[in-house]
Amino acid sequence: MATQSPFSLFENLIERASATLQPPPWVVDEVQNRIVLLLNHVLQQEPEATARLARQKGRVVLMQWRSFHMALVATPAGLLDRATPGMRADLTLTITETSPFALAQQALSAGKPGVRIEGDVQLAAEVNWLVDHVRWDLEEDLSRVVGDTTAHTVGNVVRSATSTLRQFIGKRPGADKASA
Repeated sequence: MATQSPFSLFENLIERASATLQPPPWVVDEVQNRIVLLLNHVLQQEPEATARLARQKGRVVLMQWRSFHMALVATPAGLLDRATPGMRADLTLTITETSPFALAQQALSAGKPGVRIEGDVQLAAEVNWLVDHVRWDLEEDLSRVVGDTTAHTVGNVVRSATSTLRQFIGKRPGADKASA
């Protein structure tokens, strides 16, 4: 008799809850605004990224996962803004993996999720470059608030916890199926 993993039971529970519970529109709006602010903060730390985005000014990228979607437009300054409703997407990126746990596992193993790409190939290449080359230096930002030593210590703790979590996820039943 096969036993079901507690991870799959938890995943099924979240799947059913997310199908019936949706956040109010104002929450979605505020979260998307904060995501744009974070993305722009990270982009501003990489001059090559802003130069590449400036060349794509006015182009719209629609990102989708399950029932969530977000449309971003490149600004003349090489940053991002939310696209206004009705703007046509030049590029649509749809994450094909529906399981949040599988996505988390891919992120922890430094993998990329499966993405269906529709639209402008050149814009897709620029987005891919950004994904591959732009990284948030969280430790540097934290050092501005709490100092270098504390930020470095926190960074070491987070790296250690992430490594342990990666090992744990790699050993759980069914982990090989999720990565195949």
